[in-house]
Amino acid sequence: MAAITVRGLTKHYGSLRAVDGIDLTIEEGEVFALLGPNGAGKSTTVEIMEGHRDRTGGDVDVLGFDPASGGRAFRERIGIVLQQTALERELKVEEAIHTYAAMYPRSRDVDEVIEIVGLTGKRSSRIKTLSGGQQRRLELALGIVGDPDLIFLDEPTTGFDPSARRQAWSLIDNLRSLGKTILLTTHYMDEAQNLADRVAVIARGRIVAEGSPESIGGRSDGAARIRFRLPTGVDAALVPGEPIVDPESGSVLLSTPEPTRLLHELTGWALERGIELEGLAVTRPSLEDVYLQLTGDDDDG
Repeated sequence: MAAITVRGLTKHYGSLRAVDGIDLTIEEGEVFALLGPNGAGKSTTVEIMEGHRDRTGGDVDVLGFDPASGGRAFRERIGIVLQQTALERELKVEEAIHTYAAMYPRSRDVDEVIEIVGLTGKRSSRIKTLSGGQQRRLELALGIVGDPDLIFLDEPTTGFDPSARRQAWSLIDNLRSLGKTILLTTHYMDEAQNLADRVAVIARGRIVAEGSPESIGGRSDGAARIRFRLPTGVDAALVPGEPIVDPESGSVLLSTPEPTRLLHELTGWALERGIELEGLAVTRPSLEDVYLQLTGDDDDG
């Protein structure tokens, strides 16, 4: 069953078509990543789904509600975690979560929420003493304490160091295990790759690709890239295929839709000549490669 269904969504500002006919379906219990450069219509689309912005046209169904008119009954079933939240810094962690919990008719147990987000040791600490990562955990706690069926996560790890990002990913996996539907926006392709069941790329107000992180934009069928370094003195022109050589690093690149065949030919060629192919690696186009190809130069910063 779908948690979100969008058909023909548009949002115009005069002659500007910020959202230009989007169709989107997000299933219950799914982690869905919406990717796109600044100015592509991503934030506008999400704000319409949240009920924070009016649409020009199209149909939007979120948990059985039209967000534009869902009112309190709709808002009690969604959780929103923005990039920045204004919190009273003198409050203690548990006080802030209790305050938010009191606003919802079916809030989760506060102790349980504190444990889920990994703030057990900070429950009596004042917000002003928390690190950036701990404050982000608190914001996630406030987003889920109302026991929402659908959670909107806006750039959840912006500004995090690598360790804090990994901890946040574990937290999002915990939310997934609770059966929650999560709509994630992020600029980190590895984040989408690791967390999302499906992703969609928006550019120029339209969805230009949609699918699993492994298949979107033809990733699974894209040409494989074989890279290696040749020993000094070996003529790269003799390498099987159509090698592209970086004269500074000595790195050789081969692109092929048939990596098994070419790799067999290449390694056979090297073994016959007693040549070691240093750093030999075979890769497919990354999610970032596909994203950049799909969005082009749309990012206006």
